[in-house]
Amino acid sequence: MPHFSHSRREWLFSLVIAIICAGLAFVNITKIPQAPQGLHCRGLITAVDNSNVQVHLIVKTEHQSLTVKLLDGPHKGQELSIVNMLSGKMELDEFYEPGGVVLVEYGVVNGQPVNGVARGYYRLGMQLALICLFTLLLVAVAGVTGLKAALSFVFTAMVLWKLFFPLLLLGLPPVSTGLALVGVLTAVITFSVGGLNRRGTATFAGSMLGVLLTCGLAVWFAGAFHLHGAVRPFAEALLFAGYYELHLTDIFIASVFIASSGAIMDLAMDIAASMDEIKRKHPGIGLIEHIRSGLRVGRAVTGTMTTTLLLAYSSSHIAMFMLFMAKGLPAANILNAPFIAAEALNILVGSFGLVTVAPFTAVVAGLLYRNDKRIPALQTE
Repeated sequence: MPHFSHSRREWLFSLVIAIICAGLAFVNITKIPQAPQGLHCRGLITAVDNSNVQVHLIVKTEHQSLTVKLLDGPHKGQELSIVNMLSGKMELDEFYEPGGVVLVEYGVVNGQPVNGVARGYYRLGMQLALICLFTLLLVAVAGVTGLKAALSFVFTAMVLWKLFFPLLLLGLPPVSTGLALVGVLTAVITFSVGGLNRRGTATFAGSMLGVLLTCGLAVWFAGAFHLHGAVRPFAEALLFAGYYELHLTDIFIASVFIASSGAIMDLAMDIAASMDEIKRKHPGIGLIEHIRSGLRVGRAVTGTMTTTLLLAYSSSHIAMFMLFMAKGLPAANILNAPFIAAEALNILVGSFGLVTVAPFTAVVAGLLYRNDKRIPALQTE
């Protein structure tokens, strides 16, 4: 009966999270009106006219003229002439060939599609398929826990998109807002995956201690490094969009501890789950020895986790490092550049949180389990 009650409590918790996710889909905090837009549908490119395209070495400007056959929507089957504007920036432009399927945006005049524009190769269907495949893999590998992990994934995306980003646009303080939302996300994720028990509690407490340390270090070193938030891509463009009062440096600081919070939770869960299993198999183990066992597990896991942030962040800037190398710039110039220093802060400060979350979680878990001598009372599934 206790096990049934425990399982029912966890399913009820998951149901509440699912309902919140559904509710967040209809939330619009900023009330920012959407940019004028027309209908959207898939279009098959049947012909391409490149006569207006200007080629300067490898850079293309002006526009392509495309003829597409609309594949869905109210005007399915009709052909439409659309344009593909080329700005000369290769990271933003796409150059199309016949046979490709693109996302078409168009207007309607007298019941006929007009003024079509290409919005990129159509990727939405493949993205949805990838999400479904990812969810199926989670469930196949981890069962019910995988389903809860998928729900946590959706909840995290909804909170960031529907709450965190809009609240920053409204001018709320990024650091305190980020800490509050990370606390909510950490609670939902750790208790969904770890369970509403001491394992979940230890994971949550250890994770938040690591996040708070990371936040404090980020605040300190951002000032010591003389860094400002404009080092991030699109930050300056955000100011020019009319949001002059945004605190970009605080947004940068929030991004540091938010980016590392996922890895911190991962490590905290490893330690808490290990200590839970140790206590179940050896219920008579003492407090100090239990904590030492958790720390030994933490040492092994931390050894590989410390390179996680380095690989994750540096791999997203491969082209930039190759450019610096191709220009023959000395290492001192590269490492001292503001955007490189920002990434170094991101990696190292995040790694501090990763390293310290192991002892934090081990101590918290040891204290939570210290008076438990009965194996049945430790049932967590």
